[in-house]
Amino acid sequence: MKKLIGKLMMWIVGWKIVLEGDVNNLDRCILVVAPHTSNQEYLLGNLAYWALDKPLKIIIKDEHTKAWYGSIVRALGGIGIDRSQKNDLIKFVVDEFKKDSFSLVITPEGTRSWVPKWRKGFYHMALAAKVPIVVAAGDFKHKIIYLGKIITVHDLETRSFESIMEEMQEYYKKITPKNPENWNPKIY
Repeated sequence: MKKLIGKLMMWIVGWKIVLEGDVNNLDRCILVVAPHTSNQEYLLGNLAYWALDKPLKIIIKDEHTKAWYGSIVRALGGIGIDRSQKNDLIKFVVDEFKKDSFSLVITPEGTRSWVPKWRKGFYHMALAAKVPIVVAAGDFKHKIIYLGKIITVHDLETRSFESIMEEMQEYYKKITPKNPENWNPKIY
């Protein structure tokens, strides 16, 4: 049912999905989504995943999973985490990947506002969980969701963090965010 809803909604809003690799790369990965300048990116990304019939999860404040609307958040892939406690987020992610296969959405900017550089947690999560990083983006100029460009586990283990970040920074040059004033194309 989700697949049909996802395809229909993407068609209604006039967006298309461009796969830049094997669709099966989306089964088990850290999904790095940028630019993150609007909540619309999450909604469009979720619809794209539904259309492709792929599992998607996102780490979110547990107050959203425990609220009256929490069942909806969890059904949309929300995994609640108590941010008032000191958590080992990397271990938490590794444990989640031991239980299930899915794409874990990470927005390394950490906010929808302009930031001077990205947080590095997505890189450490992928290394520790031994899953690839898949790069994703929503291009609001062309109404395209790009999915599937992969940075393999082998790449993560053999290449420098800086070379991976340079590759990703180059990749995002082609993307037009919803709110360009909130996007810093210099990501590290």
